[in-house]
Amino acid sequence: MKKIEAVIRKSKFAEVKEALHDVEVNFFSYWDVTGVGNEKEGHVYRGISYSTSEIQRRFLSIVVNDNFVQKTIDAILKSAATDNVGDGKIFILPVEEAYRIRTGEKGGESLN
Repeated sequence: MKKIEAVIRKSKFAEVKEALHDVEVNFFSYWDVTGVGNEKEGHVYRGISYSTSEIQRRFLSIVVNDNFVQKTIDAILKSAATDNVGDGKIFILPVEEAYRIRTGEKGGESLN
């Protein structure tokens, strides 16, 4: 099992959620976060300068069986990309064990 953490643009969340459902990743947690990025310059829109170094993002936490890792990553990459600086990051971490609280199931079966 792997834990996939993704930091994406809030504006792309609906597309990412749909793409994850399309590859049968139907359970994940998410929350709004603010981060600091590499971009040092701001953007000017209608004469107003906006800082892009501190941007609102959405953080996704997804645990999947090993056979779902690549399709989950591909779904996020395809649906979250705008080809602009600040599209986000994906991190992959090992998961030692998982339990379903209701039934006591453990391992990969607890994710179904």
